[in-house]
Amino acid sequence: MDISYATSSAADAAAAAGERPVKVLPLEHPSPSSSISPSASSMGRWISKLREMSAMEWMELFVPCARWIRNYRWKVCLQADLIAGTTVGIMLVPQGMSYAKLAGLHPIYGLYSSFVPIFVYAIFGSSRQLAIGPVALVSLLVSNVLGKIVDSSDELYTELAILLALMVGVLECLMGLFRLGWLLRFISHSVISGFTTASSFVIAISQAKYFLGYDITKSSKIIPLISSILVGAGDFKWPPFLMGSFILGVLILMKELGKTSKKLRFLRAAGPLTAVILGTSFVKIIHPSSISLVGDVPRGLPKFSVPREFQHVKSLMTTAILITGVAILESVGIAKALAAKNGYELDSNQELFGLGVANICGSFFSSYPTTGSFSRSAVNHESGAKTGLSGIIMGIIMTCALLFMTPLFRDIPQCALAAIVISAVMGLVDHQEAIFLWRVDKKDFLLWLITCITTLIFGIEIGVLVGVGFSLAFVIHESANPHMAVLGRLPGTTVYRNILQYPEAYTYNGIVIVRIDAPIYFANTGYIKDRLREYELDESHSTSRGPEVERIYFVIIEMSPVTYVDSSAIQALKDLHQEYKSRGIQIIIANPNREVHLSLSKSGLLDIIGKEWCFVRIHDAVQVCLQYVQKMKGMAAKMSEPPPRRQLSFLRSLWKQGDDSSSYSEPLLLDKEV
Repeated sequence: MDISYATSSAADAAAAAGERPVKVLPLEHPSPSSSISPSASSMGRWISKLREMSAMEWMELFVPCARWIRNYRWKVCLQADLIAGTTVGIMLVPQGMSYAKLAGLHPIYGLYSSFVPIFVYAIFGSSRQLAIGPVALVSLLVSNVLGKIVDSSDELYTELAILLALMVGVLECLMGLFRLGWLLRFISHSVISGFTTASSFVIAISQAKYFLGYDITKSSKIIPLISSILVGAGDFKWPPFLMGSFILGVLILMKELGKTSKKLRFLRAAGPLTAVILGTSFVKIIHPSSISLVGDVPRGLPKFSVPREFQHVKSLMTTAILITGVAILESVGIAKALAAKNGYELDSNQELFGLGVANICGSFFSSYPTTGSFSRSAVNHESGAKTGLSGIIMGIIMTCALLFMTPLFRDIPQCALAAIVISAVMGLVDHQEAIFLWRVDKKDFLLWLITCITTLIFGIEIGVLVGVGFSLAFVIHESANPHMAVLGRLPGTTVYRNILQYPEAYTYNGIVIVRIDAPIYFANTGYIKDRLREYELDESHSTSRGPEVERIYFVIIEMSPVTYVDSSAIQALKDLHQEYKSRGIQIIIANPNREVHLSLSKSGLLDIIGKEWCFVRIHDAVQVCLQYVQKMKGMAAKMSEPPPRRQLSFLRSLWKQGDDSSSYSEPLLLDKEV
């Protein structure tokens, strides 16, 4: 039936009868031949964009540092970048050594990992404030997996850590080149928060051996760590405990003072250097034999060498994927936040590529996996860093440290480096996030709690897998059980809203309006069909208007939130239509988007339902349905006890009238009823 023709006929007939006409907006039915798939359209736009790019734009694409070098404002940015780079560089020297110890490596590898990757990232990275290098969480992951393969004193341990950097870099580059960063969106923020909170406890307890003066078991599980500490309590030594506790107290105090005032902000960055100076000075003066020292640190820059031991790639692959995921989530999240604060755009895939190239190049100069650091990036931003030049300044400071300062590192107490690590990971304990989740969403809080407890008890790999598994399970559950709502009309408007959210909204007798707030596909078709049946049978608690009828004649499905329907969904709608038709109920489609409308049309579903029962607006559908309901009520009043077959035959004949232009010429209800 032609909707526009029917509309004009209805208007003419109603005008002649002195009644208010039914105004129905025509719904244009798309032609399948003229359709262009979204993927083809986006691919075409991408290709045309590449063709229009200039030589400078191509350079900026492959070498992002060209973006800030080309427009560098020397008077405004140079001083800020020098101060920020120097501040973070001084902070990075002791932190890099501390994190290398946490990873089970010699402290020099922490300095190596803070050398080449910084320069490379400054060229290929897209963030201007992100400070990369060794971080606590990645260091713990490296120690956890390599400790199961070989002893940390073996040369193979170091070779595998360097190989791991190469593998992580390759994975990051591939994800950036193939634009696969979207895969990480399936990992809930609750999972990451719970994982980092649990890991911070494991990291802090693993560093207790430098405070206690005796070795404890290497593990990523909290129970073996605590058991080992209790078993070895007889070997406790007071000097390292007192020194470590004092230095840790100084670090915490300086960090807190640095947060209170902008004038004292430098204290936060100066904390690690202060810890090293205090610890070294104490050792030089007292010479305590019970406090272990860093020992000799080689002088000079790392030499170029190709990573070896490729026969272990298979055994390291799982950990490389895990480190890649954790590194990307931490780095990209920090980089995006800093980019938003500093008013520039950040390409996540370009960021992945920059991190990957930094790790690959670093692996050829004895670096273990690196990523963006939350604490150092925050200090870099707070110190006023404007461009990637601050990262180059950090690299220059590391170069000076490797060339001239390594003899000074010999007498650094191990407990001072442990205090630096513990102070840094205390910021990872995200208890405020847990409180927020408890108040806002109990489901997300449960996810946070499961990830945290599982990581503590069963280790990092199991904790991440369980957390991601539950996160995906929640996503699947939400997708398979989409939100649906019965809609009612807001008084004095033509707007229809959820009757649970707006109790003043009223429905119409004989008509049910249902909104589906999700794509319809094979996993949720059964749930949607069940809910539609429930809505048909359930008596609404909202106020009902219109003719008094005893059952439902029309089910209007509002499809504006439905972005996609698959073949299973179309078959389910066909089955539902047949089921409703056998019981004298008509399905009506309202406001489908173009792609959904095209799918329904190509599948023949609109022909089965009837194109005259597809409307632009809910209000159009309701107005037409009210005419039919009113006619049904009038006919029912003339038939005292109509037999079921005759009533069904009448209803079918009534639907058949939809092919005539007079089918919409019935008068509407009075204004006060509508």
